Amino acid sequence: MKRKSIYAEGFSHKNPIPAACQVGNMLYSGSIQGTDASTGAYGKTIDDQCRLMFAHVERIIKASGASMENIIKMTVWMKDRAQRAPLNQVWLEIFPDSASRPARHTMQAPLDGEKLIECDFIAVLDL
Repeated sequence: MKRKSIYAEGFSHKNPIPAACQVGNMLYSGSIQGTDASTGAYGKTIDDQCRLMFAHVERIIKASGASMENIIKMTVWMKDRAQRAPLNQVWLEIFPDSASRPARHTMQAPLDGEKLIECDFIAVLDL
């Protein structure tokens, strides 16, 4: 199967990597942070970064031709895992149906600089 790079307007990495990679009906994202799409600056608070991060997730999944419903797993790294309340608030807004949410693993990590949260995701696309 041939690999396809996915790029999303308003999201990019500092390194030469795509936002996500598709092989067949599987889509894997790279690292996604809570940065402003127009300036690249990190959100000032964990609440801001959570919302910005999920806006990028949606931007990337839409660039693949899919939707948030196609996501089957997210991994989230946080500077302070005790600050999961803002993450859970956005999570419930985006995935309100408890019978249809992706799996999620959240862990604490020594994130660099102003980064308070980052994630990646796996999605199964409808082909």
